Amino acid sequence: MENYIVSARKYRPSTFDTVVGQRALTTTLKNAIANHKLAHAYLFCGPRGVGKTTCARIFAKTINCLHPTSEGEACNECESCKAFNEQRSYNIHELDAASNNSVEDIRSLIEQVRIPPQIGKYKVYIIDEVHMLSTAAFNAFLKTLEEPPQHAIFILATTEKHKILPTILSRCQIYDFSRITVNDTVEHLENVARKEHIEAEPEALNVIAQKADGGMRDALSIFDQVVSFTNGHITYQSVIENLNVLDYEYYFKLTDFFLENKVAECLLTFNDILRKGFDGNHFITGLTSHFRNLLVSRDPSTLQLLEAGASIRDRYQAQAQKCTPQFLYKAMKLCNDCDLNYRQSKNKRLLVELTLIQVAQLTAEPEDAGSGHGPKKQLSPVFHTAQASQPVAPPAQATPAATAPVSQPTPQPQPAAASAQPYTSTLQQSEVPYTKSSPLPKVSTERKAPVIKAGSLGMSIRKTQTASAEPTARTASNAPVQQPVAETWEDYMFNEKDLGYYWREFASLLPKEEAANAGRMMNMHPHLLADQQTFEVAVDNDMVQKYMQQLAPKIEAHLQEKLHNRKIRMTTRVSEANENVRPYSHVERFQMMSKKNPSLLKLKEALGLELS
Repeated sequence: MENYIVSARKYRPSTFDTVVGQRALTTTLKNAIANHKLAHAYLFCGPRGVGKTTCARIFAKTINCLHPTSEGEACNECESCKAFNEQRSYNIHELDAASNNSVEDIRSLIEQVRIPPQIGKYKVYIIDEVHMLSTAAFNAFLKTLEEPPQHAIFILATTEKHKILPTILSRCQIYDFSRITVNDTVEHLENVARKEHIEAEPEALNVIAQKADGGMRDALSIFDQVVSFTNGHITYQSVIENLNVLDYEYYFKLTDFFLENKVAECLLTFNDILRKGFDGNHFITGLTSHFRNLLVSRDPSTLQLLEAGASIRDRYQAQAQKCTPQFLYKAMKLCNDCDLNYRQSKNKRLLVELTLIQVAQLTAEPEDAGSGHGPKKQLSPVFHTAQASQPVAPPAQATPAATAPVSQPTPQPQPAAASAQPYTSTLQQSEVPYTKSSPLPKVSTERKAPVIKAGSLGMSIRKTQTASAEPTARTASNAPVQQPVAETWEDYMFNEKDLGYYWREFASLLPKEEAANAGRMMNMHPHLLADQQTFEVAVDNDMVQKYMQQLAPKIEAHLQEKLHNRKIRMTTRVSEANENVRPYSHVERFQMMSKKNPSLLKLKEALGLELS
């Protein structure tokens, strides 16, 4: 039985031309060898599995080759190349800095550097994972690295360049290895599959390449795993089953449901995904990437940014034509916000489901918004007049009173519109004081009051009217009223948890000179009142209450924006004598406990404890 060799070792590059995805670096090294311009120290840095140590070995073999080719490659026939290929060369030394990171190990290396090579021109020292060396070992290595013997060349390899001392970096030529692209990885895997006589679908190899995340060693390891699972017949379905990758089909199907505003089908699909063992965070990041792929598929100039197989690429292009850019922008924003809030959410499934519901309503028409897919976005006011046959003026001929709701006089309210008064009085109680010299305009009893949404009133009814208010009211009642901006606003419901979160967010945004007040606000707990729109804050004294009242408009504006509810109002009150509005400190808590149990004081004194 032959010894099995994994693909990552079997197909490890042996020449510069066989290195995948690092064309610029290999060309630079070949030119340096051909022109005899070799540095005494190199630093190869980059992600794992991209060819750092492999290029270091090829470089070491090539500079010691006795008969290099015209292309700048090693001949693999001379004694030096044979010794290297058979792993018996004394000119190349590899040191694992992860396990040999002490000063003694570096001193032992420095002693070996003095011995000249027996065959070839140079002795090459490859130090892998060099960032693992201790600070003392780095300092002991500085002098030798700066002025080594003529025959010594050092090649340092690391995945974390930022951990290396600047004094080491300044003594090396730095080569940054990049991640291997998906296309290069797929092409190399196709060559390996062809040599191993393995059948592989391009879509399956594309999934393996994306799973490897730019590392060729990882890609080949995954390839061997899938080959064992499929017995040499690699298909797309077998790869996603073996690697536990979410199928593209789910994302395409969900996008169709989003465009058709099918909320129930979206939730059922997500439930099916959870039952198969996939994590919600993994799903939402995949959905965000799917929307991104649809966005780049809309324009032929950005199609090159799509990393997918040929058949999947065609599906992306077809579905991208169904989606508008506005839908994709908003969907990506919602999914990205869900991804950011996923870790701190207590109910993660509900967070993802709410995101799916919101995305499914992005393309809903206003007239269809009340059919079970979500709250109605807009309500048109209905006017009942005595003269039903009177012609209606076109919008272009509407008077200023008809187009500006802030100056439209309000008729005597009927019981159907009685709910508008509390909100109006609360909104405007600090704007315009009530004066008896500004009575409401007289309105004919033949005309009934319009049915107006309570949230659409933008100005107090107590504001002084002009002498021509009555004719303007008659003209406005016959002209179509332009839909005010407030009509299109949708007031969302919220709870005390959301309120407290954005309350603390506002406190954290206060400037540094308001640090004391910000700390005081952090200890306050807003309490939502019965109307679910007004909240109350209890403070320590009148001075704090006065300050909070001055800050109330800014707080209300911040909460209205974050909670998407323009009816939020804030009230303050001074707490009762027996009401605790601030948490106890550690010292106060210990004093209260000591009164109940005096033994705590004895224990504190016996152990010599101090309260911080």
